[in-house]
Amino acid sequence: MSSSPVSGFVTDGFEPVRAAFEKNLRRRGEIGAALVVRYQGRRVVDLWGGLRDAQSGDAWSANTMATVFSATKGVAAVAMAMACSRGWLELDAPVARYWPEFAQNGKNETTVRQLFSHQAGLCAIDASLDTRKLSDLDGLATILARQRPAWKSGTRHGYHAFSLGWYQNELLRRVDPIARTLGRFVQEEIFDCLGQSFYIGLPTDVTATDLARIVGFNALSGLMHMGSIPGALIFACLCPTTLTFRTLANPFMIDPAHLSKPGFRDVEIPSANGIGTARALAAMYDALIEGENVLGIRDTILAEITAAAVAPATGSMDVVLKTPTAYAMGFMKPSQGFSFGSSERSFGSPGVGGSFAFADPDKRLAYAYVTNRLMLHMFNDPREKSLRDACYDCLANNGAGLSG
Repeated sequence: MSSSPVSGFVTDGFEPVRAAFEKNLRRRGEIGAALVVRYQGRRVVDLWGGLRDAQSGDAWSANTMATVFSATKGVAAVAMAMACSRGWLELDAPVARYWPEFAQNGKNETTVRQLFSHQAGLCAIDASLDTRKLSDLDGLATILARQRPAWKSGTRHGYHAFSLGWYQNELLRRVDPIARTLGRFVQEEIFDCLGQSFYIGLPTDVTATDLARIVGFNALSGLMHMGSIPGALIFACLCPTTLTFRTLANPFMIDPAHLSKPGFRDVEIPSANGIGTARALAAMYDALIEGENVLGIRDTILAEITAAAVAPATGSMDVVLKTPTAYAMGFMKPSQGFSFGSSERSFGSPGVGGSFAFADPDKRLAYAYVTNRLMLHMFNDPREKSLRDACYDCLANNGAGLSG
């Protein structure tokens, strides 16, 4: 429990969101966190509080950045949507059109759409990966291209926890006229444009005092959380031969917080190691659903993002996460296993440990929560869920008064 006060603001009608944020710090084990909600283009919630660093006792500030883990996938997905909008990629074209070496081992017909929808069967990479290999992008591309898929593309889906971002990165390097990495692209084309702080691959001029110190968990502690994580997932994580283990444990780390440490945070892992503020994530999602279209996303591409997810031939059960999921264009979509937003048009990405950012186009709402204490919940971390519920309750109770 943190005694550091809550800072920031909520506009009239969103006071219950602040109360829920304060309760997280008092009663739900929160160490430090930030929450930003944008509604109809306006920032209506901007809160931060608790400790940036539980060891030093330093308070979380307005500009504290945190590792957001798989919430990074939403950032990578926006980059790929921009690439599609610029005509660099076609969703139903084979990946091998842009990356000929990708066609190895039966992947010649795998489409960009299938890859982005976690349907390509490339969730587990056979070669053992570490930060040295991840920093050699040409060598990594060779490893990725020769990977044999775990199933025929389009027949099923399974969470590409790490690998999706590496495949996206290589695709972008090949189609971008100046061959930028995904991390460089999102910095130059998204966050510099929005005047926000978010990085995939941390620059050397960002210091430790700018960052939240992440408090993680031992992966084996999942055995103590059978109520919040599917039992089938926990047991699959305990057996090194399962697809789930091979997907989630390469690169291998006992504690996911290692992704926030020097070494891992310095390389680009576009599915898992983004570092930034809640303001940055909320501003990005707001830019997608508000009228100015500062990111240049074509209407046809936005329609692909907001459309209901199409399940693979064998249904919505995720063969990695062992629960029903839905994906489209690199984003997670509402599903039986994880419902969020006001309709199936919502899109976003949660991160291990609790972080979550998404857009609800029907409500014209963009939402981002980041934290530095990782808790073990499959989805709907009670801290984040309490904030999201409070936000939607405010919209339901005060909707007319909040408009305009």
